[in-house]
Amino acid sequence: MKILVVGGAGYIGSHAVKQLLEKNIEVVVIDSLETGHQESIPNQAVFYHVDIRNKEKLKEVFIKESFDGVIHFAANSLVGESMTNPLKYYNNNVHGAQVLLEVMVETGVKYIVFSSTAATYGDIKTMPITEDMVTSPTNTYGETKLAIEKMLKWTHKAHDLNFVCLRYFNVAGADASAKIGEAHTVETHLIPLILQVPLGQRDHISVYGNDYPTKDGTCIRDYIHVTDLVDAHLLALNYLIAGGKSDIFNLGSNSGYSVLEMIEAAREVTGHEIPLVISEKRAGDPALLVASSEKAQKVLNWSPKHTDVKAIISSAWNWHKSHPNGYKGD
Repeated sequence: MKILVVGGAGYIGSHAVKQLLEKNIEVVVIDSLETGHQESIPNQAVFYHVDIRNKEKLKEVFIKESFDGVIHFAANSLVGESMTNPLKYYNNNVHGAQVLLEVMVETGVKYIVFSSTAATYGDIKTMPITEDMVTSPTNTYGETKLAIEKMLKWTHKAHDLNFVCLRYFNVAGADASAKIGEAHTVETHLIPLILQVPLGQRDHISVYGNDYPTKDGTCIRDYIHVTDLVDAHLLALNYLIAGGKSDIFNLGSNSGYSVLEMIEAAREVTGHEIPLVISEKRAGDPALLVASSEKAQKVLNWSPKHTDVKAIISSAWNWHKSHPNGYKGD
């Protein structure tokens, strides 16, 4: 079997490439390297430095390699930037997916697993969130992912292209080898930001609001380990190839941790006091976001193995300690 991983030089994509190779699956990576890191791609994978919006080059790769399926991670994903530069997000995310699907249809590739997001739901008050709840994104990033989900639905109807959309909650952690991990030029994720304090890269961690209607007043989120997330992609791909119907699944841990709980867990893992400063709330931050992954458990036979938050943080800490500047030192 030969699988194309689009965006395979990114945080989640690089973990997917590693796990596919470990299962003796041939892997081809396409990445524009706008935010990805070529250093994260193992030598066993074939790499093409291609932007998927370049249809001519993309189709050349498809014809040359002949894929059995596609896992699509490539996207701009900064919520704040998506609100100030929405057209960039529509061009890269939506137009990029359109070109990818055009080439898949033209070359007869029938299976795609798509990296979606919990941001497609928007500000939902009922927890846990299930796949049948209303989708009403509150930011451009979530809107572009939802647009791609709809594009997949209609492409499936017209061209019998089969898909699974996986709506992630908060992805965290790193591979046990500590050779690959999370490395963003602009870091916005909570765990790496917390760990920048014991790394000496910031004096404190900011907590945005402490008067939410939660147990300690700070936002609660659902954290899923990146290797568990990738397991779901491989199960989804096998499900499609075995004849499973196109569908959408949530991926989360079915439990939530507050910001203060995450900071305290990081203090225990790192042995550092990690000072915090309470700051103003950020507009649009829901108090509580927790997934129901019951559907993925039933249909895909998936369940997260790394559910202890200290173990998740510990895997991230091992990566960041050995790569304090990300891949720049490699």
